[in-house]
Amino acid sequence: MDITAIAQHIFYNDKYATETTGISIDSVDENTTVCSLMLNDSHRNAKGNVMGGVIFTLADFAFAIAANSSIIADKGKEAQLQWVSSSATIHFLVPAKGNSLIATTTPIRQGHSQSVYQTVITDSENRKVALITTLGSRINI
Repeated sequence: MDITAIAQHIFYNDKYATETTGISIDSVDENTTVCSLMLNDSHRNAKGNVMGGVIFTLADFAFAIAANSSIIADKGKEAQLQWVSSSATIHFLVPAKGNSLIATTTPIRQGHSQSVYQTVITDSENRKVALITTLGSRINI
């Protein structure tokens, strides 16, 4: 079963992330999710830097996929998403350079009702742009 293709199918309906923002789901397994975003002028603030909200949206979307990846692996296209972010801390490290951002999300701890994930956002020059820690809560238990 191709978890990445199934995740792309399920999360296609997240129109803000996929259409408005333009985020792509590049790879998904039960331990790591990678999403990317090709940058354009609509992602930039008045100073010309990538908006913090764009970076956070990328991280939040990657978290949602990563946290639900084991359910997707188990149930396929019939998966009912059960994990949502309940809080997140973002540390902006440097302004993004280049033409893309990549989010790599990995679990720190996956419990029954709470989870903790870390997302590292890098730019196309392979610089760490932001570090995000997300606490997830399980719904529909």
